[in-house]
Amino acid sequence: MSPSRTVLLVGEGNFSFSASVSQFSDTETSVTATCLQRQDEALRHEGAATNIQIIKDSGGTVLFGVDCTKLEECASLQGRVFDRVVFNFPHCGRKSGVKKNRELLRKFFLSCVEVLAEDGEVHVSLCNGQGGTPVDHPKREWHNSWQVAAMAAEAHLILTDVHPFESEKYQSYKCTGYRSQDKGFHVEKALVHVFTRSLPYTSAQKLTVEEVIEGEKLQYNIPAELSDYIFRGFLCPGSVHPVRLAQDYIIKGLEEKWSVSMTTETIPFLLTAKQLQASCCDVDGTHRYWINLIQKDPSTDAETSTDKEAVTPVEIQEQTSTQGALSSTRVGSSKADKGRSKGAECLRSACSIDVDPDEESGLFLLRPSLLPQIEELLNKKEEWTTNVKGLVESEGSNVSAEEQDKEELCGGCNGAPCFLFGISGLVFKNVHINLWAMPAFHELLITGIFPEEYEPIKLLGQKLETLLAPHGVSLITQNRGLHLMAASLGLIGRVSEGKVCNNTSHIRITVSLNLDLLAVLFFTLPDWRILWSHDQRFLKQFACCPPPGEPFQPFSLFPEHFSFDISFWTGPIWEEKKFHAVVREASCGTVEQVKLIDKFSHPDLSQTSYCYRLTYRSHTHALSHTQALLFHQRLESLLSTQLEVTIR
Repeated sequence: MSPSRTVLLVGEGNFSFSASVSQFSDTETSVTATCLQRQDEALRHEGAATNIQIIKDSGGTVLFGVDCTKLEECASLQGRVFDRVVFNFPHCGRKSGVKKNRELLRKFFLSCVEVLAEDGEVHVSLCNGQGGTPVDHPKREWHNSWQVAAMAAEAHLILTDVHPFESEKYQSYKCTGYRSQDKGFHVEKALVHVFTRSLPYTSAQKLTVEEVIEGEKLQYNIPAELSDYIFRGFLCPGSVHPVRLAQDYIIKGLEEKWSVSMTTETIPFLLTAKQLQASCCDVDGTHRYWINLIQKDPSTDAETSTDKEAVTPVEIQEQTSTQGALSSTRVGSSKADKGRSKGAECLRSACSIDVDPDEESGLFLLRPSLLPQIEELLNKKEEWTTNVKGLVESEGSNVSAEEQDKEELCGGCNGAPCFLFGISGLVFKNVHINLWAMPAFHELLITGIFPEEYEPIKLLGQKLETLLAPHGVSLITQNRGLHLMAASLGLIGRVSEGKVCNNTSHIRITVSLNLDLLAVLFFTLPDWRILWSHDQRFLKQFACCPPPGEPFQPFSLFPEHFSFDISFWTGPIWEEKKFHAVVREASCGTVEQVKLIDKFSHPDLSQTSYCYRLTYRSHTHALSHTQALLFHQRLESLLSTQLEVTIR
């Protein structure tokens, strides 16, 4: 056992393990050994008296009559916390079945967190097969195991490590207690399960954001289900977040052949429908988050400015840690939340998606791509506009195209342009909940101008293939462009082309990459949602900026999943996207899959019954059956109030 300041051992029999720890641990380790039996009963165990004396001589403490499921009631433990709590081979005694032992574990975990330090560990040793994790060989059926990880989750603990129980390290340890006797039991292939505290769940918040769009200061509410994705600073300078590492890897690779200029300008989350249409952005209209603005009373402008109820992206970016931690934002007031598009309308956490931009004026949406913004930024770039103008003029000059390319663009780069412009940031897509469906992710957009004769699609494709093929990405030609595909993840990027001007022989190439999915691939993450973890154990692994290919070591092992069905009646109009939005909000993002399993339309009433199966799982938090059920009950409540359905 590695040195610790304070160690509590519970459920001891003959105290041989505690004595061994006392003898061979660091001198700064303080051992407190406890057992359930009274002192006279405990001393009947062979060698118990000698072991107790060894513990006391080493400066340790021995307590009798301590129930490990009621540690908080022990007077001698009142006000004390321990860096490590150890329970070796727990058992209810005699021929008790798995259900009783499972319940013993559950009660122990709930009790031990009352005396566990914030950064402390709980060690539970179990015989091979009992734990019910994939580390057990052979592994028992789930219902026949002690389900140790699930029981610990009831106390908001996560399984952090599993390693063999090395009895040879504890030379005086003698296992006893087989069927409540002094007989030993088999500890070969026994496993030590290490648990640590999980961060608590945080409910979705209603964030009010203020941005300047086309010279006008606007306020709007971020949909509740997106509140944890905003202002996280993953791409800030100095960040070691894997999303930033993925971006740096791509840019560094491209810079081996071209010069890449990344913009540092802050751009709004909000777009106008006009901006989206002008950019010819290829995003499914049903995947857009349409936003209703908050109508502001001019008389309240001064108050808003003074109280700083609304937060701007610039303010948040300045406050956000380079480690990607969530900044302390002020949540906007809920008063005066009136829509200003086609009349006043109460803002809901699930934004409307049934509007037609062609018929509405002044409509806004969360950006589904950075393409509209990069167009506006490029128009402001003197270097970009000068070169584009030079290309158009060169077509009618006496200078050969080859000479013009080398003179104005190539600079000795064999026909490739010396400049690529790039931008990266958060984008939003109103998609159904699925394993790899992201409502928010970071997009890297890079664009440049190439002479058409040099086959730039092929040129860029070869470079990207060199960078990404080792990580399982394949390039597929489609519609004169390229799709970047990864097994199981699907589409992770595109390379497309467009004419600079109708009378030029140059084309513009644009590369769009999903940085979140690239980070998943580069570091072998089990789930994209882990990228959004607030747990410092996640970012700690990236502090040294590991290269792509170094796999991430999960800090929460073998998380269980729980499935619940939900059935309800709806009216004649049903928007499934809003249902998925409420599911995200109610479950704190723990639902990884939603499946429609039944649908029935009443022949006489204008009502339809839906039955969905929801799968809950978290790779970042302790998720117990109890917690998942609480989320599910909260979902029922939100569905009734927000979507006005009738739960069956």
